[in-house]
Amino acid sequence: MKILLIETATRVCSAAMAVDGTVTMLRECADADAHSTRLPLFLKEITDAQRPDAVCVSAGPGSYTGLRIGVSSAKGLCYGYGIPLLSVPTLLSMAARYYAQHADYNGLVCPMIDARRMECYTMVVDRDLNILRDTQAEVIVEGCYDQWLDRGEVMFIGDGAAKTRPLLDGHPNARYDDAFTVSADGMAGLAEQRLAARQVEDVAYFEPFYLKDFVAKKSVVHGLR
Repeated sequence: MKILLIETATRVCSAAMAVDGTVTMLRECADADAHSTRLPLFLKEITDAQRPDAVCVSAGPGSYTGLRIGVSSAKGLCYGYGIPLLSVPTLLSMAARYYAQHADYNGLVCPMIDARRMECYTMVVDRDLNILRDTQAEVIVEGCYDQWLDRGEVMFIGDGAAKTRPLLDGHPNARYDDAFTVSADGMAGLAEQRLAARQVEDVAYFEPFYLKDFVAKKSVVHGLR
């Protein structure tokens, strides 16, 4: 089965085609405004090459605008092609990508997405992709991961991981991978499993998992409030 993968929950705008769980095409960009300017081009290029049997979108949490763009694009393609819509939690996809890239790592993974100030969207996952602690928005404080670190190695990944360093880097089991990046290819195996199990979303009513309410920034344009 051919599944189109869309990842727009973070700064990285990424789209891929997976055939039977193996990525055959990947297009991505981390430039500003890439979600609105590059994603349509990526999707056209990929779908022109291969017609998908389903579309899987990164469900969040993450960037409010990025998630809206990704989900809207996924829905449009599903309507147009008449194919199923799938979704994968963004943090679980990040963990799956890390484990796929590091076959010899058997510790826990804590994917983290920056949620501003000292808050992160976070989850704890084991080697078999069992979710040990579900997605939550957490303020990073000293000792907040001791229950996991005391069990063994924990790899902190994602753009929120840097916030934990001043508080956790002294723990002998705290690990960091600064080179890790979010990508649609992390969704391939999870999307294949969901399609096989017919865990599909309602195209009309599916909404991203924002986790927190959207807060608009104050306008910097003179005369607007």
